Formats: sequence, structure tokens, C-alpha cells
Amino acid sequence: MSRLFLACLLAVFPAVSMKSPIFGPEEVTSVEGRSVSITCYYPATSVNRHTRKYWCRQGAKGRCTTLISSEGYVSDDYVGRANLTNFPESGTFVVDISHLTRNDSGRYKCGLGISSRGLNFDVSLEVSQDPAQASDAHIYPVDVGRTVTINCPFTSANSQKRKSLCKKTGQDCFLIIDSTGYVSSSYTGRIRLNIAGTNTLMFSVVINRVPLSDSGMYVCQAGDDAKADKSNVYLQVLEPEPELVYRDLRSSVTFDCSLGPEVADTAKFLCQQKNGEACNVVINTLGKKAQDFQGRILFLPKDNGVFSVHIASLRKEDAGRYVCGAQPEGQPKEGWPVQAWELFVNEETAIPASPSVVKGVKGGSVTVSCPYNPKDANSAKYWCRWEETQNGRCPRLVQSKGLVKEQYKGRLALLAEPGNGTYTVILNQLTDQDAGFYWCVTDGDTSWTSTVQLKVVEGEPSLKAPKNVTAWLGEAFKLSCHFPCKFYSFEKYWCKWSNEGCSPLPTQNDGPSQAFVSCDQNSQIVSLNLDTVTKEDEGWYWCGVKEGPRYGETAAVYVAVESRAKGSQDAKQVNAAPAGAAIESRAGEIQNKALLDPRLFVEEIAVKDAAGGPGAPADPGRPAGHSGSSKVLVSTLVPLALILAAGVVAIGVLRARHRKNVDRISIRSYRTDISMSDFENSRDFEGRDNMGASPEAQETSLGGKDEFATATEDTVESKEPKKAKRSSKEEADEAFTTFLLQAKNLASTTTQDGPTEA
Repeated sequence: MSRLFLACLLAVFPAVSMKSPIFGPEEVTSVEGRSVSITCYYPATSVNRHTRKYWCRQGAKGRCTTLISSEGYVSDDYVGRANLTNFPESGTFVVDISHLTRNDSGRYKCGLGISSRGLNFDVSLEVSQDPAQASDAHIYPVDVGRTVTINCPFTSANSQKRKSLCKKTGQDCFLIIDSTGYVSSSYTGRIRLNIAGTNTLMFSVVINRVPLSDSGMYVCQAGDDAKADKSNVYLQVLEPEPELVYRDLRSSVTFDCSLGPEVADTAKFLCQQKNGEACNVVINTLGKKAQDFQGRILFLPKDNGVFSVHIASLRKEDAGRYVCGAQPEGQPKEGWPVQAWELFVNEETAIPASPSVVKGVKGGSVTVSCPYNPKDANSAKYWCRWEETQNGRCPRLVQSKGLVKEQYKGRLALLAEPGNGTYTVILNQLTDQDAGFYWCVTDGDTSWTSTVQLKVVEGEPSLKAPKNVTAWLGEAFKLSCHFPCKFYSFEKYWCKWSNEGCSPLPTQNDGPSQAFVSCDQNSQIVSLNLDTVTKEDEGWYWCGVKEGPRYGETAAVYVAVESRAKGSQDAKQVNAAPAGAAIESRAGEIQNKALLDPRLFVEEIAVKDAAGGPGAPADPGRPAGHSGSSKVLVSTLVPLALILAAGVVAIGVLRARHRKNVDRISIRSYRTDISMSDFENSRDFEGRDNMGASPEAQETSLGGKDEFATATEDTVESKEPKKAKRSSKEEADEAFTTFLLQAKNLASTTTQDGPTEA
């Protein structure tokens, strides 16, 4: 069992080593007698900063012998010519080796830990013989693609003779250029020969855009006979040593490329090379951008052939060698100046993961979480839109200092919440033109720059609110927003938008909403109430949802504040009221008038009918005689209607009084009739049906639902002298007699007066 466990453990070690976060140069070359400096990168965690660093040489059977370490150990071979320096603040340590010899060539490891089985990185060191020691030639080192000037001395005896430069290949020397005007085809357009004059015993050969194939031995010659002046020149063309760049996953990187003023007007490019394959163009000044880098790469041109390329939201597949250069076609080609970097992407990152794509529906909103280094909490924060122009650019739309681009006012806000490494950007009122790539940027650590792609899709916004409303100056105002049931557990809010963000306002939950037919009682209406509207209340208001510190969807409403014209308030309210409300109001008005005075009500109806007012529209085709007969008919029917109405009311009062005054109560085993009028005041006995009801309007809760009940006090009767008691039958007869007399008097009075005009 232990053997099986050991086999599994050994099988795991290579996988761990392959994913090691330690990074350094894969290949290092130098020549004898010179020195070399090797930088190794590691994650700058607290443990890594204080653990042991080492440089060891690999031997047979995978064994690695330590040559130097951060604890002060130095092997005998390295004493006096090597040292190891740790830079914990940047997460690097540097190994410097001087006085190199051919024996220093081999494979090494730089790493962390107590043994070579910990975190490490393989480095190959190649030390070659110095060309100057191999011959008496003068060495001219030059970087590939650059310009070199070779100086060739001669004597005064050969000052008037032909000057030339040839390149040695084996025992032969092939002519490259001479003073008669000859130029080899492989050097056409990039080489020239200059003779300073007879007083200067030297001529020079200038070679531009030197490729690697130009490396080798050259011979300068003045004259063609045995007395010719000759000198050997060794041209050493160097490939650019890549600069090591160590970045975390989801961070960003900037490549600063300096190619010199001679290519200031030449097209520039950046290409990526993986596993020894061809270098594929990532971006160039001619408008090309690789699909894998779409929306997350920027080309920033500067002066004198200098430019920068910024790549955000790094992925693990972005690791590799990058080469920048200048070439008329905007792509790598031998003989043009280049600069190189080796990018390592560490998958152990402190940058939080965030969606690379967000979707929003037309008219709706999106919320984007932007990460930033928590150490830069006070730095300015921005949100910009990436534009696919020739070089790519990202103009800022909003910033934390209060700047919002004009066309985004009321639509875009940058909020400092939730804080501690994340801020929020909200964009609402989405249109198709809003689709694209956006960047989160700060003035602090630029490596935390991130990108997100916004897609606008078809659909209905989740929140329902009016787009534009009008509030009247000095009046109360209520603004409602409907939230679907899926936001039942979310915090709802209203806020007022400004350049500084969106300030929360007090809200009111108005209960269930009927705006979502597919939702249950969990759908809600949340309202914003303004008691007295002022001109300062005008502007954009947002309703939205939050889940803890995280913001969700929003809806924007523009509130315009206007002054209401004098006398227009009632008219506007009537026009705005629904038909049902108008009918109910009219019915209440009629009922109140009838209760106050039935006669007045009937007379008012007659007046309105005669005048053609509301309730009886006039017929323009009706003849005048018909109008007169109608007046007579009304004058006749009104008294009769009043008599009948009075009779009905009197009979009803008598019946109610009879039922009220005669109560059958049980006293022990006897049953008797007692008239409540026998008592001076029935209130003395506190005979109330609802002890909890007050004399005024009450609001009570029954079964969890609010109902309204109105209790009215009994009218206190004025004290009068006691009269002889009468039976109920006698009282009814007397009341009916009084009614008949009143009706007769009313009829006679009406007949004598005759019809009256309304």
C-alpha cells in the first residue's frame, strides 16, 4: 500500500512542477569573460517573500546541486564571482555571475524552498568563445534590425585607390560594396560607402536593417595589389534578449516599445510567438487585430518611433513571447528592428473573477462589477468604452470624481460600493448602440484593469416604471415602480441621479402589483413620495434592487417640475381621474344632496334639465313648444313627487321608531313589552353593541385585512316635561293625520302659485 501511495505521489510531482508559479528566462547566452544577470519571479505572498531562494545546477538522475542561496551559502566555484539578491517587494530575486567560462554552460534551476523539489524554473546557460579572441578582427555588435557603421582605415599610399568591403565565406570573400558604385543584390537599398576625404585616412560602410544573416567576418580593403590596406571586421548580430514580464491571471500588461526615430513613420506591430512557431500579429497600426484579443487591447502611439500596447484581462493562453517591430506591411520580417518580451501568466491570482460578458434587454439595464487593488481605495476610478478604430482607443464615459459624458447623463453611474476591491457601474435605458466592450480603469495599479463585453438582447425590462412624468410645483407627488416576484427577497430602493452617483431616497412599499400577470402576490409596488415639490426635485430618478452590497437591475424616470396654471388643478384632476371614479363621485354628490333636503334635490334636477346642463344634454332639433309643455309637466309632477317622497319617508320613520321603541325582553320567567321611551335617556344604561368602537370613524383589522367601520353617537335629547304616555297605535295614527294635513296644504299652495320658471 505504501508503494502505491509513493508511486501516486511521484506521479503528482511533475504536474505540480509544470504548474509552478516560478518564472525566469528559458535560455541565457553570453561569451567568455563576460557576466550575466538572471532574474527569477515568484508570487509575492508573505510566505514566498521570506522563504529560501536558491540557484542550483542540474546533474545526472535529476539531482540539482545548490551553488548559491539567499541564506548566504556560496559554493567554491562561485566564491568571489556570484551573488543572489532578493527583492521581496517586487517578488523577484536576481542571480549575478561574472567571469564566465565555457565550463559554466549547462542547465540550472532557480527556485524557492528547502530543496530542489519545491517551486522552481529551468534555465539553460550557454557560454561561447569570444570572437575577438578567435581572431584579430574588430568586433561590431549590433541588434537585429538596427544600423551599424563599420570603419575601415587605410594609408595615404592607397588614398586614391578603390575601397571595398567583402564578406568571408570559408576561404572566399564575396564583394558587398565598393567605391565604384557596385552593391550586392542582398544589400541593395540598405548599404552605402562613405569616403570622408583625403585628409582622413578612413572610409566607412553603413548597413541598415541588419538581419541575423549579416553576422560573420568582413574584410575592409583599400587598393587592389599586394600593397593594399586590409583589416578584418567581425559583425555580431544579436537577437533581442526578451525582457521577462510576470503577471497574474485576469490582470493586465503594457509593452513599451522603442524602435528609434529612423522608423518613426513606418507601420508598427505586436506579434505573439508560441512554442517556436511563427510570430502571429496581435495588433498593428494598419488596423489589424487578432480575434482572441478583440476588445481588450489598445495601441498607444507616441513620438520618435515609440509606442505602447496594453492588454487587459489576461488569460493563461496569453503567455508566450511577444515581439514589437516596425515594418511597412505591419508584420514581422527579417531585417527590421524589433523588441521582445517573455510573458508569464500566474494562475494563482488575487484578482477576483468577474463575468467577461453581461447581457441586458432593450430599455433595461446592466450592472458591472469592476475590481481594483484594495490598496488604491482612494484612487480615481473610470469606465471607458473600447472603440475598434485603426489603433483602438478607450474614451472615458464616467469617473468617480463626478465626470459623466453628456450623452450618458441620467443613464450611467459609478458607485463606490461595495468597496474593498470592487466598485459598481450601472448603465440603463439600453439601446442597440450600447453593445460593445468596456474597460474598468483606475489611477492606481494599472495591472488590475479589466474588460467586459456588453450584449443587448430582445426582451422586456424586469422593472416597470414610467419614462417621463410631470410633478406640479408646491404639490405632493408620488412615483411608483413595479417589481416582479423574482425580486421578492431583494432590497428595493429609489435614488436621485447626479454626476456623483445616485443618492438613496425614502421609499414606501404599496403592496402587491398587478403589472405582472404571471407573478403571484410576491410582486410589489414601491413608491417614492414627495410631500411638497420644489424646482430642485426635477431630474432623473432610478428605482432598483440590491442583494446585500451588490446592485441589480434599475429603471430610470425623468421627473419634470412645472408650475400649474391658476384654476387648472381641479380640471386636470377630473380629466386624469378614471371613468369609474367620476361616476362614483357623482353618485356620492347626489346621495348627499338627497339626504340633506329631498325637495332641493328634485328642484336642482329640474333646473339642470331646463337649462340643458350636464346630466340632460340639449337637443338642438327640439321645437320651442315642446320646451314649454315640458316646463308645465315638470311644475305639475314636482309637487306630486314631493308628496309621495314625504309619505314614504314618514312611513319609514314610523316603522323604524315602532321597531325601536318596542323591545321584547325576558325578565326571569316573565315576558313583557317595555317601551324604551319610558326611560328619560337610554344612554344611562350603556346599551352599546360595540364597546370597542369610538364615536368617530375607526380603522379595525379583521382577519389580517384592513376594514373601516364608522360608529356614531346617539343624539342627546333635550330635556322636556314629561307627557302622558301613549300607545304605539295612537302615535302612529297621530303621525299619519299630521302627514295628510301637510300634504294637503302643500298641494293647495302649489296650485295657487301656479307653475314657476326654474
